[in-house]
Amino acid sequence: MNNVTLIGRLTKDPEVRYTSSQMAVARFTIAVDRIARQGEEKQADFIPIVVFGRQAENCEKYLAKGRKVAVEGRIQTGSYVNKEGNKVYTTDVIANRVEFIDWGEGNRTSGGGSGFGAGERSESGNDSIPSGFQEIKDDDMPF
Repeated sequence: MNNVTLIGRLTKDPEVRYTSSQMAVARFTIAVDRIARQGEEKQADFIPIVVFGRQAENCEKYLAKGRKVAVEGRIQTGSYVNKEGNKVYTTDVIANRVEFIDWGEGNRTSGGGSGFGAGERSESGNDSIPSGFQEIKDDDMPF
């Protein structure tokens, strides 16, 4: 069985590209806190996430650095040869579902498990920051 569930914060905005068949592919990394023993410094793991299709487009539209998300998916390993001719091994989480944790409960929908409505607008009328998201400044981020 290959199943993983993670909760973390985006380390930067999602990057979206399109395949030759026009399928969206979003990539982002989340910082997942490790459990720290008393007196130890907090540590995090930085997990690369890959999302496909409509969910990838919604991640691009609504997610940004610092947003908290839950990701459910599977681990996939691979490899490629870089420009220097060295073999590079990769490990990614291929997301089946991305839930927006920072999203306000009043705006949640049950469509597609994505945690938001497609036509929702923030209270200020600004489409880039949906209502329910809190403003997080770069100074507040541990990364």
